[in-house]
Amino acid sequence: MTVTELGPVFFLAVVVILLVCRLVGRALRALGQPPVVGEMVAGVVLGPSVLGLLAPGLETALFPPELRPALYVAGQIGLVVFMFQTGYEFRSAGIRAVAKPAAMISGAGIFVPLALGVGLTYAVHGRVDVFPADVSVTVSALFVGVTLAITAFPMLARIITERGLTGTRFGSLSLASGAVDDALAWVLLAGVLSLTGTGAGPLVLALAGSAGLVVVLVLIARSGPRLTDLVNRRGPDELLLITVVALFLAAWYTDRIGLYAVFGAFSLGVVFPRSAPVDRAVETIAPISRIVFLPLFFTYSGLNTDFALLASPGLLLFTAGCVALAVLGKLGACWLAARLAGEEGGVALRIGTLMNARGLMQLIAINIGLAAGIVTPSMFAVLVVVALVTTVMASPMLTLWERVDARRAPDRPRAERVGAAP
Repeated sequence: MTVTELGPVFFLAVVVILLVCRLVGRALRALGQPPVVGEMVAGVVLGPSVLGLLAPGLETALFPPELRPALYVAGQIGLVVFMFQTGYEFRSAGIRAVAKPAAMISGAGIFVPLALGVGLTYAVHGRVDVFPADVSVTVSALFVGVTLAITAFPMLARIITERGLTGTRFGSLSLASGAVDDALAWVLLAGVLSLTGTGAGPLVLALAGSAGLVVVLVLIARSGPRLTDLVNRRGPDELLLITVVALFLAAWYTDRIGLYAVFGAFSLGVVFPRSAPVDRAVETIAPISRIVFLPLFFTYSGLNTDFALLASPGLLLFTAGCVALAVLGKLGACWLAARLAGEEGGVALRIGTLMNARGLMQLIAINIGLAAGIVTPSMFAVLVVVALVTTVMASPMLTLWERVDARRAPDRPRAERVGAAP
């Protein structure tokens, strides 16, 4: 297929992806699911698991092999903007107010599922054919553990905002714990990726490059007021250009040192100058990325997901084990940590429920693993199931906890039932 022929195929594929994502999203929205769940499901529907099974000729015509690199690059644009916005919305000030319980919850939410994932991998390695032969068991185990430890912080924040729980104790603790959890998970994932190179060269490059990145980020953070004054003097178009150029440079740099574009995008977002003009610039690029480019990433993920690979009893059992340990290690550990920190039962349950959702963040991680050769197609399908199940669980379980509390204390306001912020 020539470049000239690829253009029309790309445009038609984008139309199909956007329409299917919107239709599936609306259908699942009626069931109380957030938009990201609809887009995750739509991506799987358009891949070999559904469309390829029902109409393989149509799937090949819509998404020929030559199209996949274009979908990957376009999806990366959506990802880096999304991760930049996630970092930009990260607020350390809100964390300080609930630092102690948030530290306990996020610590439990990272290290318990990490340990369970590592233990499961060592237990089944050599017995279940889901691991690459040329990747050490240590790297495979750490990667599975880190992916089970990830939390869908952006979705968590959106659910809290939509339900009007931002000012509650539960909302504040969940936001703080989820933000710290995600930041730690990305650092751990970067560390795992640095172990995948052959020889010392890639590891040295990753370590030296990371040190350089930290230096630049610290300089940007320390020059905050001066940098903010500088960018505020620019016009809207120039400020938008500066933001996009800085974002793509950060993504390029972290890709080149072996840590992948999303790390640079998130890190830059955390230290980027904050002001009303910058807010408007970020708000300008975010919608087109979320509505147009991000669904292309879901479809690219769906094209790499073939649930038929999980047909064997051993793989189905391994998948069930991953889901069970993911829920136990995240929901259970965060609930217990919140209770030990002195939180009420209802608050602890809600925190555990939200921290358990992996959503888009886990899809990003496993796509990185697939690109790095850490993940096989069958392991990719297993972890997609984990992401889908834990994400779909969140909204119905939150509704269930609300109904239970309403029955126990029908006269108390809703915000008080989940614990008002002190």
